[in-house]
Amino acid sequence: MVKKGISYADSGVNIELGDDVSKVLYNASKETWKNREGRLGELIVPFDDFSGVRAIDVSNLPKGTLMNIGFDGVGTKMELAERIGDHSTIAYDLLAMVCDDAIVRGAEPVLVGSILDVNSLGKGDETYMKQVMELAQGYIGAAKAANVAIVNGEVAELGNRIGGFGPFNYNWGAAVVWFANKDRLFTGNEIEVGNSIVGLQETGFRSNGLSLVRKIMEHTHGENWHESKMDGVSLAKLALEPSKIYSGAVVDMFGGYEGEPKAKVNGVSHITGGGLPGKLGRILRPSGFGAIIDNPFTPPQLMQYCQEKGQVSDTEAYTTWNQGQGMVIVTPKPEKVMEIAYEHGIESDVIGKVTQNSAIKIKNKGIYNSGDTLNF
Repeated sequence: MVKKGISYADSGVNIELGDDVSKVLYNASKETWKNREGRLGELIVPFDDFSGVRAIDVSNLPKGTLMNIGFDGVGTKMELAERIGDHSTIAYDLLAMVCDDAIVRGAEPVLVGSILDVNSLGKGDETYMKQVMELAQGYIGAAKAANVAIVNGEVAELGNRIGGFGPFNYNWGAAVVWFANKDRLFTGNEIEVGNSIVGLQETGFRSNGLSLVRKIMEHTHGENWHESKMDGVSLAKLALEPSKIYSGAVVDMFGGYEGEPKAKVNGVSHITGGGLPGKLGRILRPSGFGAIIDNPFTPPQLMQYCQEKGQVSDTEAYTTWNQGQGMVIVTPKPEKVMEIAYEHGIESDVIGKVTQNSAIKIKNKGIYNSGDTLNF
């Protein structure tokens, strides 16, 4: 009698199901190709198949065209989705991290590729196709907001190499291909004393500082902290609020790679790790200038709640979380910048100005010494 061998499925990898999932993600990516029609990044597809060739024609790009690739991922924010079983917005966090990083140097994000690593796609009739469909739907909306085309739907089952909360766990990383006109790059030297600093509002945590949030929540409410509520809404759902994607609006402002500029932009800062003082300080460093932020947005309510429960100092809050501003634009003409932000559904305001002194001073809106000036 011949013994039954061990199959690939026995090891936790279901090839047929994996192909089905890849087709779902591929079909979602196809929906994003229209975002680049008639522009640099329009997809050329010799034959329509989820494993087929997809490319763009760059044969006629002029001298001075620059291209690069940026990489990032969602980090630990996926655990929030796993806790409440809602994966429909994670793609916004993924694309915000890669696309919004591309624009800080004057580049235009064009193409995105990603890799979805999962512990398992399920076995037999018990699959996680619903969760994958939610991820795919988010993909489409996020790509439209970023005005990019997604070129693939790569997925891999890695078993216990991937962990998290509950039965369906995953990591999601992406790469963005961006193009820039050498003459439009932001070097930091374009910034001048007296320039206005326009803040683009963020009402959630984006994908930064979530490890601290989860630690505070677990310490305050226990392991199943996601079951606790604020104003009738799960704390995890509040923390899961999707990142705003600013790249579509900001490319509109400075014109991107080849478009007509609609506003005068001298610098862009994406407020992620390091917070407002860290990321604004980075673009001010070449000039040696500083800033006074005397009208910042108020931090979201959940951010204030975490600061209180975790006894996080005002200074640490401003260097860990965005505190209400997800991106800042340095400009001599703030009205036009804010007009374009409004057209894209983004709240904005003049939050400060560039100063000769190299210090960064922020009017504190943290919970402990609100109204005082924080010096960085």
